Amino acid sequence: MATPIVAGVGVAVLAYSGRAAILAYEAWKTAPPRLRKFYEGGFEPDMNRREASLILGVRESAAKDKVVAAHRKVMIANHPDAGGSDYIAIKINEAKALMLGGRGGKSPF
Repeated sequence: MATPIVAGVGVAVLAYSGRAAILAYEAWKTAPPRLRKFYEGGFEPDMNRREASLILGVRESAAKDKVVAAHRKVMIANHPDAGGSDYIAIKINEAKALMLGGRGGKSPF
């Protein structure tokens, strides 16, 4: 007598678990992509290598190709012609120059 009840409860638990798994998969599949966070801090008067790497989102010891690719990605998101800030664009270019071996120098702002 108890066997059909236990079997029924087992089937119900399995059905609810399957439904929850399907709903979780569909929610995961339709979720927007996670965007990468960029540097949100304020700028120092004299840019250093650490700040430049934070702005570009690369390591301080990153290779030239990684710095160039990161610069391109950040500039596309912040270019003045696309509604970005001139100040931010100057800082991004200063960070690239510093990371590629030049001296970042002072910003005109």
